[in-house]
Amino acid sequence: MAFTAKDVQALREKTGCGMMDCKKALVECDGNMDAATDYLREKGLASQAKKASRVAAEGTVCTYTKDGVGVMVELNAETDFVANGEEFKALAAKVAAIVAEQNPTDMDALLACEKDGMTVEAMVQELFLAIRENIKIRRFVRVEGKVVSYVHAGGKIGVLVNFETEVAGDNEALIAMGKNIAMQIAAMNPAYLDIASVPAEVIEKEKEILIAQMKEDPKMAGKPDMVLGKIVEGKIGKYYKENCLVEQQYVIDGDLTVGKYVEKTAKELGADIKVASFTRYEKGEGIEKRVDDFASEVASMIK
Repeated sequence: MAFTAKDVQALREKTGCGMMDCKKALVECDGNMDAATDYLREKGLASQAKKASRVAAEGTVCTYTKDGVGVMVELNAETDFVANGEEFKALAAKVAAIVAEQNPTDMDALLACEKDGMTVEAMVQELFLAIRENIKIRRFVRVEGKVVSYVHAGGKIGVLVNFETEVAGDNEALIAMGKNIAMQIAAMNPAYLDIASVPAEVIEKEKEILIAQMKEDPKMAGKPDMVLGKIVEGKIGKYYKENCLVEQQYVIDGDLTVGKYVEKTAKELGADIKVASFTRYEKGEGIEKRVDDFASEVASMIK
């Protein structure tokens, strides 16, 4: 089956692959457009496998809220150049919407989700074919309830906050409060929601560290155990204020804690409001980024 330059261009527009790759695919598949598309995808899978070891620590955090459902997705790439591209951000937004609509239970289930005749795995693969860079959906979370979202610095940090209240989810005052609390979470990165959320073993370990520090401090030598105990309890109280969201000083109004700010808003709205949960994603957190020696790389290319 013969093919023309227009066929090559059409295949390129369909797959996002390079001109020569499209021409080769059509040659290999005797001009059959569908077979050539499959060929490129298969070839892309092979190429992606080779690139899978490349660290994908850049990317974006995307949120989606609609009809009492909140979703947050982290999509990673190798470079911020790709991560800032419109196609990359569009994929992240599409995946977030799919999570909201289809409620996959885990990553395998998400990759198998279909939209417009294509699985999420195929969507990721298709973008890879276009940009030739390792792309991964790293994680996602889906929450139902009165959910407010916030994205900081164009996708560097994302936050979902879920509230228990009879106030309508589209209430402007509730949304404004939710945004403020989400910004607090983005900035202060609390480890826990409240004091009750802190595991007992975490507090015990913290006490052990504090006691060990005091034993090394000459100023504490000879102080009665009762006094040392009170000092430890005081420091644990400070730990709660630093690490528990509702105990933190509210950054917009230092006279309030976050918990008191919620109570104040609840009183104004005439209804009970409780922060039920929150999730904070920071792009690439926990991923060890590759450090390139550009000078050595250039020198090796010259040799």
